[in-house]
Amino acid sequence: MGNEGNKKLTLKEKISYGLGDFGNGFMFDLGQQYLLQFYTDVVGIAASAAGLIFLVTKIFDAFMDPLAGTIIDSRKPGKKGKFRSVMFCSSILLAIMTVITFTNPCKTPTSKLIFAYVTYMLWGLLYSFTNVPYGSLGSVITQDTQERTALSTFRQIGSSGALLITGVVFIPLLSLFGNLRIAYPAVTAIMGLIGIFAFYNTYRNTTEVVVHDPKNEEKITLRTVANAIFHNRALLTIILMTIFSISAYNIKGSMIVYYCKYNLGNAKLVSYVNFFTIGCAVVGVSFTPKLVKIFGKKKTTIIGFLLSTSTDTINFLLPGTHFPIFVVLAAVSYAGISIPNAVTWAFVSDAIDYGEWKNGERREGITYSVFNFSRKIAQAIAGACSGLGLGAVGYIANAKQSAHALLGIKALLLLYPAVSIFLAALVLGVLYNLSDAKFSEIIVELHSKKTVTQ
Repeated sequence: MGNEGNKKLTLKEKISYGLGDFGNGFMFDLGQQYLLQFYTDVVGIAASAAGLIFLVTKIFDAFMDPLAGTIIDSRKPGKKGKFRSVMFCSSILLAIMTVITFTNPCKTPTSKLIFAYVTYMLWGLLYSFTNVPYGSLGSVITQDTQERTALSTFRQIGSSGALLITGVVFIPLLSLFGNLRIAYPAVTAIMGLIGIFAFYNTYRNTTEVVVHDPKNEEKITLRTVANAIFHNRALLTIILMTIFSISAYNIKGSMIVYYCKYNLGNAKLVSYVNFFTIGCAVVGVSFTPKLVKIFGKKKTTIIGFLLSTSTDTINFLLPGTHFPIFVVLAAVSYAGISIPNAVTWAFVSDAIDYGEWKNGERREGITYSVFNFSRKIAQAIAGACSGLGLGAVGYIANAKQSAHALLGIKALLLLYPAVSIFLAALVLGVLYNLSDAKFSEIIVELHSKKTVTQ
């Protein structure tokens, strides 16, 4: 390999990589933000039952990620590399499945639940075979630590950009249709097409320079998978941190729809809230490379976490519902949590190289899929807490909520993320042991070993 791994990327390559998460967002964000409300307020599934759908299907999805990673790691690299072709082909099927998920034509309570479980599980399987190769792609585009931070930043900008657009336009587009049963699949079809074109741009304009052929290695078994996970402290720390941080991030997305509709009294305010909060997140993420250059990845991540948890706590403790104050504090919180989300992808790429240095085996697909496993567990927790939490506080769909239910919605939106994000900061601060300086030494050592063997 020589020093190809230290490749400096062009702006076009960075943007093209970030467009992958932009495309992801046009399918993934719809499920995280609007599927729960679609189940409760359109299909008529009870909130607690809808929460269980998210819990069960996301746990199922979580186990699909290591399966996808193992299959992809076992593939021999082709002319287009190992990851890009799988990513693009799966993205097309994922877009189709996103539309189907937002239909649910069944009539009886049992059939509605069965349809929801089956379609969302299939959606999760396709998402694994789209997102695992996409995430793994970041580790083979470059091994330069600053370039990886830049890739992570562009990825988070892509993700936040998609979240901003879908968050602002989705509900207004739904209102153009008289029938929500038609509106949801029609609008998700438009979003899915945008997602496919974004993934195609990533597929066409990125190059895998760290090529790893598994033919000379031992066959992947449960032992090799376990070795790749449990002998990698950096990876284990990121996994635990992510369970706390992503569950907080996702519950924010799903609960803001309920908060605007019931606490603020106007569902259309979702577009305005998302414009300011996610817009500020995009701005915050753009400063990530400079912050990392000054403070390093670990300190930058902790700073973002503490900023988010403090503003969410203040927002929850403030009495009443003062819209301007709520939006300002929510915007700062989103900016704070988006910075760690950007840095996290660089952490994962570093963990792949750390695993190769420590264990002698490079496992991009397995490492990334195991990390994605933690994200799915976090999503399961967020979905379950959203649905079951709404049921516990006495939420009644499409009705005036009690004071207890309104406080519960506010707590789910603000208090749960504040506590969970603080725990994420604590985990990273205490357990993460891979500094940027140490990582640079590891990369030099890996290159030296490969030069000797060539």
